[in-house]
Amino acid sequence: MNRFERLFEELPKDAECALITSAINRRYFTGMKSSDGTVLIFRDKAYLIIDFRYIEKARATVKNAEVIEQRKLYSQIAELLEKHNVSSMAIESQTMTVSQLNMIRNKFRNININCTDMLSNAINTLRCYKSPEELECIKKAQEIAEKALDDILKFIKVGVTEREIALELNHRMFLYGAEDLSFETIVLSGANTSMPHGVPSDKPVQDGEFVLMDFGAVYNGYHSDMTRTVCVGEPSEEMRKVYNIVLEAQNAAINAAHGGMTGTDLDNIARSVIEDAGYGEYFGHSLGHGVGLEIHERPNAATSYINELNTGAVITIEPGIYIAGKFGVRIEDFVILTENGCENLTKSAKNLISL
Repeated sequence: MNRFERLFEELPKDAECALITSAINRRYFTGMKSSDGTVLIFRDKAYLIIDFRYIEKARATVKNAEVIEQRKLYSQIAELLEKHNVSSMAIESQTMTVSQLNMIRNKFRNININCTDMLSNAINTLRCYKSPEELECIKKAQEIAEKALDDILKFIKVGVTEREIALELNHRMFLYGAEDLSFETIVLSGANTSMPHGVPSDKPVQDGEFVLMDFGAVYNGYHSDMTRTVCVGEPSEEMRKVYNIVLEAQNAAINAAHGGMTGTDLDNIARSVIEDAGYGEYFGHSLGHGVGLEIHERPNAATSYINELNTGAVITIEPGIYIAGKFGVRIEDFVILTENGCENLTKSAKNLISL
């Protein structure tokens, strides 16, 4: 069963067709990356309408949809709607702009446009589960990131700047086969580590400081994500204490994680460790998020995510403690949720490293 067929298993019986216009979902369903293109899916057939720039590649690579060269897009969509005798069409409510929706409504006045979250939610449900082929790409992306980390630990020393570390880390990921960065690499040192999503600066690393690195590589469209906090020189007793609390919280969550539990429950497991240690006010973000074709996707391990975490999903587990003006610690792995537990995809050591 291909992804188009699986989509209609998630949609109501009366759903007639679906219009996919977002780049990420277009790639998910067709396996092809492009900056433009339209996917129109019916219960018995799927189409990719794409312009001349991509037509040769599409015809060579897209196997689960009929490829049509785009001439007059809306006329071509209208012909297909008439051919398949449908009167309603679902759109991606979570990604389509108001301008696009107005255009669709104007062009297809006789078609009922379903603007609810029905289609977007169905697609999100499909994307939560990672196929063996997707997992291989994610694992490769993680291997690239970890090889780069091994190199960068030899590069970090007193006097190098946050920006220099970030640039070298990025260079190493590309050198080892990354097609892109998962996001703008975060490298912070000293008091800057108390900012969870700070931006690398020209601040040089000093002796006795933490260096926090949050980074990931993209391989064949799929992302990795990890964070490691190391110390240059010897950490203070407080730094060591906080690091060990974060590590305990992360290990508790990893040991408890499994498909079928709620995102709230998993978040609470790590959060309670930090709260019991007296640092609850310093853990201000969620425990984790889904990773795949996007660096942040469903499901989430968060206090607000009361839904179940899907078996087969890949999520991060990244507790942290951030003390403004002093330092911060975050340790992040990501795992595949199974029915009875999880598989940790992150192999890099997590003991407190002193460089």
